[in-house]
Amino acid sequence: MLSPEQLTALRRDIVFEADLAGRAFNLHSTWGLFSPREIDEGTRLLLQHLDVAPEADCLDLGCGYGPIGLALAALAPGGRTLMVDKDFVAVDYARANIQRNGLANAEAQLSNGFDQIEPTRRFDLVASNIPAKVGKELLALLLHDAHARLRPGGRIYVVTINGLRQYMKRNLGEVFGNYDKLKQGAHYTVAMAERA
Repeated sequence: MLSPEQLTALRRDIVFEADLAGRAFNLHSTWGLFSPREIDEGTRLLLQHLDVAPEADCLDLGCGYGPIGLALAALAPGGRTLMVDKDFVAVDYARANIQRNGLANAEAQLSNGFDQIEPTRRFDLVASNIPAKVGKELLALLLHDAHARLRPGGRIYVVTINGLRQYMKRNLGEVFGNYDKLKQGAHYTVAMAERA
């Protein structure tokens, strides 16, 4: 049985420093969010392979407490970065991390995929660390919606567990007409597709 002190400690924010895209960030998270104590291996691999123009308008799809979106906002200071998640706790933490790290060009909002994003909003880059258990129906919606919302020449970058590599290759190929495997690590694969 946990003592009242131990319970109080568990309720406190988890706080850590992380280097993302060459910049130091102070991050807060909490239990129940994905990888709450450190930047996970898949996210780290994805961030190493993003090609972000300084003026890019970016979307972090399924942002959690915000590491990918924060990195995108730092890499594209002349653009706007939107971070979305279907979990209100994640969005609250992402918003706080945006403020804490002084990124005026980033915002976070609640959305299940694209369903709450302003319909006319378009992006130059979409990035996502896609959960293994997302399900093929939602994944199909995410890829089709990303294609519809990307400007011509816009790119989607995804990192998935290696078990989903062939599935992503097939589906990105079907939706975008192209697929580029950027890196396959021990456990994760980073892939990119470009809208014609």
